[in-house]
Amino acid sequence: MALPPPETCTVGGVTLAYREYGTGYPLILINGLASAMDTWNPPVLEAISRHFRVIVFDNRGTGYSGALGEPFSVPLFAKDTAGLMDALGVCCAHVLGFSMGACIAQELVFAFPEKVDRLILVAGDCGGAEAVRTDPDVFFRLTDKSGSIEDVVNRMFPLLFPPAWLATHDPFRYCPAVEETTSTENAARQFAAFLSWPGSFLRLEKIRSRTLVIAGDKDAVVPHENSQLLAGKIPDAEFAIFPDAGHGLMYQCPDRFSERMLGFLQK
Repeated sequence: MALPPPETCTVGGVTLAYREYGTGYPLILINGLASAMDTWNPPVLEAISRHFRVIVFDNRGTGYSGALGEPFSVPLFAKDTAGLMDALGVCCAHVLGFSMGACIAQELVFAFPEKVDRLILVAGDCGGAEAVRTDPDVFFRLTDKSGSIEDVVNRMFPLLFPPAWLATHDPFRYCPAVEETTSTENAARQFAAFLSWPGSFLRLEKIRSRTLVIAGDKDAVVPHENSQLLAGKIPDAEFAIFPDAGHGLMYQCPDRFSERMLGFLQK
């Protein structure tokens, strides 16, 4: 799938870079920690863009997007998302957040409930004291952007995929070629924003958007117990757990992932 050229708009004094795929009702995808928009899996983008106007973008300080000197925060990223929607003339959309993007999506639906139609939270958590955390070293490895892009992705693979899957699969065949980079400084700023987020646990019951929560049961970055908690607290949320899948479940099983998303969004 050919990547369309990135476009830009200005939100809150910051240049945000984005791409669009397909036509139809808008679907906003929000990235995870220090990840740029070219990390979305092309087979997934191709499948969902047959039915929706899919919008991906770089959070401030990531990839092609700029940043100012103020501290990053999860609510700030949510405000950026709302500003991007306004700039693109999108008054309401389905929203999918992956990993830290799921935290941003939660803040978006709290602050701008009228902008979020259906909500999909993938490999996310509620933050705060209630979140089930993994080994802190995992996050340091996630935000280590030193060396070449190949060095970075080689550090990512053991975090994204279960050992049993890696033993029988070449991850380079399942993951897109990544060209965008994020500075170590801005990756650390995003990590600080993620850690300082007080969380959503006491607000989850206020979510009125129809919600799907997805997790892999072998996730080494965000343990799947977090998704079970989200699904249990959000009214009438659906929960889908992918057996033997890790944090990179959209790369491991793109067909199942796309089918589950589309089944939820189209019914």
